[in-house]
Amino acid sequence: MTEQHQTARCENTKVKHIAILGSTGSIGTSTLSICEQFPDRYIPIALAVGSNLEAAFEQAKKWHPHLISIATEPLADALALKLKQAGITGIEVVHGTSGTIAVATHPQVDFVVSAIVGVAGLEATYAAAKAGKHIGLANKECLVAAGDLIIAAARANNVALLPIDSEHNAIHQCLRGGASNEVAQIWLTASGGPFRNTPIEQFASITPAQALKHPTWVMGQRITIDSATLLNKGLEVIEACRLFDLPPAKVRVTVHPQSTVHSLVEFIDGSILAQISVTDMRLPILYALAYPERPAAQHIPTLKFDLATLSQLDFSPPDFARFPCLRLAYEAAASAPTACIALNAADEIAVAAFLEGRIPFLGIPSTIERVLELTPAAHPESIPEVLAADRAARICAQQVISASNRY
Repeated sequence: MTEQHQTARCENTKVKHIAILGSTGSIGTSTLSICEQFPDRYIPIALAVGSNLEAAFEQAKKWHPHLISIATEPLADALALKLKQAGITGIEVVHGTSGTIAVATHPQVDFVVSAIVGVAGLEATYAAAKAGKHIGLANKECLVAAGDLIIAAARANNVALLPIDSEHNAIHQCLRGGASNEVAQIWLTASGGPFRNTPIEQFASITPAQALKHPTWVMGQRITIDSATLLNKGLEVIEACRLFDLPPAKVRVTVHPQSTVHSLVEFIDGSILAQISVTDMRLPILYALAYPERPAAQHIPTLKFDLATLSQLDFSPPDFARFPCLRLAYEAAASAPTACIALNAADEIAVAAFLEGRIPFLGIPSTIERVLELTPAAHPESIPEVLAADRAARICAQQVISASNRY
């Protein structure tokens, strides 16, 4: 995209200028796909990438953003050199956490897509809320670790927090059908992962290769393992409590292997609204970008839903004995904020250890449970305090794993 073409398009008052945190990941690339399909509505002008230099260069070359951030200073120097050698000018290259924050708070950005996995995206997402940027949230860990702080910043600056996770996006859509005081409870659907029918006595021998075979979604390694343990659904429960201001008792989980109904809202008169769509993340991304509008997507035929797939819909309660991570998440949600921080941090460390063969599959919930037992209850009042609690929980998890391997 040339500078002249971009400038001409910016004259359209309906255009939203987009920042993408995690532009080379699956959510980031899907967001860019939406920008490509709706060039008169959405223009990405600020991108934050990880450490993939080639992907960063290709995105910079194609989209010509005003600003791009990459993980480290050496990578930033290398990217700037590649852009110069290619004759591409007008792109500022920055790096690290400060660079990601600069992307999230760029003065011309209208909307930030927060898609960096884990707490790595926390500071930039918080900064975007403080800067008054509307946010499409695909990073559930931000609200799990610092929900109170981010929600408060969003409210203080009149920022819309629009969920991109398919389940929360579905709830957001269903809630448009009634007032908040008319909600009895909400239901998050879960596919059940690859082990929903596996005899519990076989869980001790589950391998990483088996756990990485998700029956519905193609995702990164951590979230795939989290889906196998249902910890991912537990994080979504906590996120839903924060987003929709509900107690854990009003956020229910139902196992729905078809993954056709993305979530449901039950109202006090007994009515239930469900959101049904294809399993394509471009749909919730488009919903968040366009809210409160619904732009026609007839030129994306794969988003059209085939009603024939509704011939069988199964729902069942989750088995907390089979999936103790979900139980632990509910307990953390009802506890102090540091419990939610510790839950997420311990899980990340435990999942990595499982994938490396250092602990068994059942070592994931046992590690999390022990870290929760060792974590003091507290209410962090700033992002640095949240990050300190996160670091402490990670150290604790490593110590728990090391101790378990000594026996």
